Amino acid sequence: MLIPHDTRMALDTVVDLVNTAPEADTGEGAADRLADVGALYDFVRSHNVSGVGDLGERDLRAVREVRSRFTEVFATPDARAAADLINQLVAAAGTTPQLTNHDGYDWHVHYFAPGASVADHLAADCGMALAFMVVAGEQDRLRRCEAPDCGHAFVDLSRNRSRRYCDSRTCGNRLHVAAYRARRKEAAG
Repeated sequence: MLIPHDTRMALDTVVDLVNTAPEADTGEGAADRLADVGALYDFVRSHNVSGVGDLGERDLRAVREVRSRFTEVFATPDARAAADLINQLVAAAGTTPQLTNHDGYDWHVHYFAPGASVADHLAADCGMALAFMVVAGEQDRLRRCEAPDCGHAFVDLSRNRSRRYCDSRTCGNRLHVAAYRARRKEAAG
């Protein structure tokens, strides 16, 4: 599956945004990783979200609402329901596609209107990235980690669509080691 650079960045951003929600961490002490405006600034900075000015509580509430809608997209196995959710997000953001090249990136498309709020920026760009997944018939690649103590979202970009864990080095290894130990214990038993 060929995914352009800007779409891949938007997919990574939407996954990371969904994973800031407390329900993404099923362990004890799960916290909202967008707890305050400072955390929102950190998120925007770490994801190179361009054109963002001063942020406030209103922006934080709006981004949390967008995050909630994206979380619903990852939760639905039905492409039609995902499309409806994405359409609502993108329409509400006032999508205005425009070609741009900035910050060392070659030509790519921004879908948010100039001067858009950070929530509209995320809804438009990330929503369009998810829309491309649905259009390509790849909505089933939007997944949640199968580890029982993890609820992180991820996009399965493996060739054979076989990825089951958000990170094979942590969740995958942990479960494989547990299964190995259980087999050894049973064999010794």
